[in-house]
Amino acid sequence: MIVGICGSPRKQATEHVLREALNMLEKMGFETNFFTVRGKKISFCRHCDHCLKHKECITKDNMYELYPLLKEAKGIVIATPVYNGGISAQTKAVMDRCRALVAADRDFFSYKVGMAIAVAGDRIGGQELAIQQIMTFYILNGIIPVSGGSFGANLGATFWSKDTLEGVKKDEEGFRSLRKTVKKFAEFMKKFEVEKQN
Repeated sequence: MIVGICGSPRKQATEHVLREALNMLEKMGFETNFFTVRGKKISFCRHCDHCLKHKECITKDNMYELYPLLKEAKGIVIATPVYNGGISAQTKAVMDRCRALVAADRDFFSYKVGMAIAVAGDRIGGQELAIQQIMTFYILNGIIPVSGGSFGANLGATFWSKDTLEGVKKDEEGFRSLRKTVKKFAEFMKKFEVEKQN
């Protein structure tokens, strides 16, 4: 199962693009699950170390809907809008709150596969910087990061929305980067599953 996490508090461009990515993956035969921060209460990590002692997060909020999805997931797709040249606060909160999962099981994320999507209002608005933050989260937690490769999707899928839903729908280069990234992600997941079974 692949879980897609939308880090936008709005039902706009980022959610649209993530749903498109999950639709592509479903057509390739993958089961997907969509999770959005929109309308959810997800508090920031307080670094209180409760999870280190008790193996669970002390803050009982909507992250407890995401935790079981992440446990079942073999692949993770994080999509974020770009705020001030980086990921959204909501995306950061989700990633930070995953500390509780790793505190309970150091291998929780090991050998899962991850890809990233970033959507900005400007053509050069920090998309790759945002993706680097997501990739850093993947690497730190043992998730295998997959990009779309050189020539258009170097780190992942990047979009220029012009701050509108219509803008992102018309971003042909963005969708080209998405198709490349989804293709590489799907190919790696299939090959990796075969390798693990052998």
